[in-house]
Amino acid sequence: MKKPNKKLQADNAPDDANLWQHVTEQVAPLKGRETLHVDLPEPASEQKPKPLRRKKVSQPVKRKSPPKPPPELTHSQQPGMDKRNQQRLRQGKLKIDGRTDLHGMTQVQAHKSLGEFIENSWNADKRLVLIITGKGLRPDGATGVLRTAVPRWLNESPNREKILGFSYAAPKDGGEGALYVRLKKSPNNRK
Repeated sequence: MKKPNKKLQADNAPDDANLWQHVTEQVAPLKGRETLHVDLPEPASEQKPKPLRRKKVSQPVKRKSPPKPPPELTHSQQPGMDKRNQQRLRQGKLKIDGRTDLHGMTQVQAHKSLGEFIENSWNADKRLVLIITGKGLRPDGATGVLRTAVPRWLNESPNREKILGFSYAAPKDGGEGALYVRLKKSPNNRK
């Protein structure tokens, strides 16, 4: 059982006594019973309530900084994937849930198309998609523009937040001219 708080009782004593007196003045005693008179203590002179103390803040409130962006991914980084599935992915033995072909598009068209494809695939809870960039072999030996740009675009927001990893496709799916992209589960589709 909880012990009564003596400090609270002492602080409320004058108010309680006044309230009790007010209540008892309006009550009629039962017939055939003796009336008891109790002398109430004189209320103490009106005391002003003590001002509330404000607690001093010892340190300023720290605001949370925005979350750090996920680390940049490179080819063949597959965090959270066991070796067996990594090998099956490299060999092209995993089921591809969706594919898009950026081959022949301008950079602007390809960037827009890639962003829409990643968003739609993620919302549809697709886990492995194939992105075809084309090898982009050039006479001067340089790498194709899309083949270079797509990994960079995959690491940009909002794409990066939806991606677990990516790697070059198996030769049957396009080799170095295509990428397997592993997508995270969409929170809308989690059970």
